[in-house]
Amino acid sequence: MPDAATIRQPSGATPGEGPLAGMRVLEMGSTVAGPFCGRLLADFGAEVIKIEPAEGDPVRTMGKRFEGKSLYAASIFRNKQLVSIDLRQPEGQRLAADLTAASDVVVENFKPGGLEKWGLGWSDLSARNPGLVMVRISGFGQDGPYSQRAGYGVVGEAMSGLRHLTGDPDRPPSRVAVSMTDYITGLYAAFGAALALLARARTGRGQYIDAALYESAFSFMEPWIPAYQKLGHVATRTGSRLPESTPNNLYPTGDDSFIHITAMGDAVFRRLVGTMGRPELASDPRFADGVSRSAHHEVLDELIGEWTSERRLADLESVLAAAGVPATRIYTIADIFADPHFAARRSIVEAPDDALGGVAMATVVPRLSATPGAVRHAGHRVGQDTRRVLAGVLGLSNERIDALAAAGVVTCDDRQTGEQPA
Repeated sequence: MPDAATIRQPSGATPGEGPLAGMRVLEMGSTVAGPFCGRLLADFGAEVIKIEPAEGDPVRTMGKRFEGKSLYAASIFRNKQLVSIDLRQPEGQRLAADLTAASDVVVENFKPGGLEKWGLGWSDLSARNPGLVMVRISGFGQDGPYSQRAGYGVVGEAMSGLRHLTGDPDRPPSRVAVSMTDYITGLYAAFGAALALLARARTGRGQYIDAALYESAFSFMEPWIPAYQKLGHVATRTGSRLPESTPNNLYPTGDDSFIHITAMGDAVFRRLVGTMGRPELASDPRFADGVSRSAHHEVLDELIGEWTSERRLADLESVLAAAGVPATRIYTIADIFADPHFAARRSIVEAPDDALGGVAMATVVPRLSATPGAVRHAGHRVGQDTRRVLAGVLGLSNERIDALAAAGVVTCDDRQTGEQPA
């Protein structure tokens, strides 16, 4: 079990504070990219209202569960107010339009054209709210021949070329065991929303952001785009080594483990070979500069691997740290929970949760010195905030909300505590 000293209570801004305080965001996105975008905005003080169907966002079926509650949802829905509205019904569409009219930002990741069928497209919403910023996340963008294709993050990752680079050269492409491209796109989308809000402060007008999964992942192919254009070079998988950056690889240790060493810079390389007791390697013409080292990476990696194979992992970490050479073991999540640096910086916080008491999750990043973000509470239950939001934002009476619930337009979970699945 995790060391309790590692997990810290949330610290930083209180509700209503943060650089996005005063901004209202309506999140109509689902699964990962849209909710992650909304979570970033919520972490920095925006009032984020998330719309879910009665059956819940699909992300509630992902990841592990504890006592029937989705631990993934507890994190990615943190700091948000959760309302349940059936957007397939005309009355639900009108409620969403009314909430959008009272918002600064709307985040959605429907297939392009989907919201337009409900009267919730950009032209409809911006006509009613000219200052609106609309974040549109999709697999392949709002236009182009692939725009109507279904696309999850891993599909965009495969199309981007990024997946082709991931894994060992003698095996099929691998993947990172998180929804990486969704996170990349959600990050770009939140960045776009912040930029659009800055522009609105000058012009008074909103705009929409077109964030495509494949395109966001493709942007991470940056070094290989001009390399193909000018040289015809098709980058491919290189395992643990970063190509054209040497040494930058995983090396075996004497206690059957591995250590990753990065010493591509000339000064760092000199420190590495000095620590190895082989200072003459720094003046060897094969290794004298970064380009030469990459041209002879096989022999250099073999020399470093011979040295690391004779030493224990902990000893290597100690001596390389003392020499100022970037190196580390490959951490598991258990290593992270036990690590003193994560604990000292409060990189893991425990968010209050009315069903579980508290849930560990990553702290807010980046860290702002004057207007920090904060983790205020874990993700709520489906419909937990429906009544509060519809009354507080739209001014609906309890009787009207009850009628909407009876008609299946909205779902309200008015329990004060939650012991059931969420």
